[in-house]
Amino acid sequence: MPGHSVLQLPVPELEDWVQARTAHYDTGFVSTDPRFGHAHITALGPFDPDPSETTLAVVADIARTTPAVRTRLQRLGQFPNGIIHLVPEPAEPLRALTQRLVAAFPGFRPYAGEFGDDVQPHLTVDAASDTVSLASTAELLRDVVPVDVVLDRLQLAWWESGRCHVREEWALG
Repeated sequence: MPGHSVLQLPVPELEDWVQARTAHYDTGFVSTDPRFGHAHITALGPFDPDPSETTLAVVADIARTTPAVRTRLQRLGQFPNGIIHLVPEPAEPLRALTQRLVAAFPGFRPYAGEFGDDVQPHLTVDAASDTVSLASTAELLRDVVPVDVVLDRLQLAWWESGRCHVREEWALG
């Protein structure tokens, strides 16, 4: 799979857990960049693979004028494609951030438009299979969630096997 960039909000409280789960599936996507948010909530992706200084300045301005987001990760959900995820509650501030980014960059739709315009903020934790279910994932997470988090950084991250890293990062607020 070719690489792609993502504007994402790292979730340090779940980093170790998600990084270990990522390694379980594909060590190529385990980054050596200590800033990289394996555990994250996507704000907009895929994003511009080669952003200009003007584009980066617009993202910086959006980050600067977006307050940090307080949310709780407790409830598990599963998308029709099998992705098991934690649902941030409340999710509205995250939807609002995505809407601001899409308004600024209309050429980049969330998930390339694959899932329509109903953005569902989430933190991916697993993928359903013959051996993985909502129940088995809930059991794995039993000592990890619920967790209250403050999302206070926006990263422009590059995702590619063997090359995952943070390209830029901005504080929120």
